[in-house]
Amino acid sequence: MVLVVSGVGGAGKGTLVERLRTARPDLWWSVSWATRAPRPGEVEGIHYHFVTRAEFEAEIERDGFLEWFEVYGHLKGTPKAPILAAIEAGRDVLLELDVAGATAVMSSFGDDAEVVFVVAPSEADQERRLRERGDSDDDIDRRLAVAREEHAKAIAAGFPILVNDEVDRVFDQVVAILDRRSVP
Repeated sequence: MVLVVSGVGGAGKGTLVERLRTARPDLWWSVSWATRAPRPGEVEGIHYHFVTRAEFEAEIERDGFLEWFEVYGHLKGTPKAPILAAIEAGRDVLLELDVAGATAVMSSFGDDAEVVFVVAPSEADQERRLRERGDSDDDIDRRLAVAREEHAKAIAAGFPILVNDEVDRVFDQVVAILDRRSVP
């Protein structure tokens, strides 16, 4: 199966994914490509493959992405070949994507995919989290403006909405989904 952790910026997706990767090393982690510069603390090949726009566009031409989008002026995408290889090898796959990417994955994998959409408890909490991770004022304003629209799209798509007010509780909810899906 493919598990997609989605949600608005500042919801805590990255924290949740980090915990899942530590607790469930059986999950194969897909590293997306991005044309933006790394944020403080981000590591090439761990958080993203940071590439030039030309490299990214060449991969688009080769039909090398499962999904890709332009987000806040930067290209982000999920490479197709490694995911298909992991599935072929019998591994469950973990992805962290925005709502558009999650919708694209659901279109590709259908019943073999599960999406959870993570939100912060409030817009004030979301803004605080974005500031703490070092986003610029312009990025924060953009992300807050887009968050309501993304949340509405997730509801319309039928994605379960998880309010990340307590990361342990949300983690347990996602692990329960994995365990339920792993039962033959």
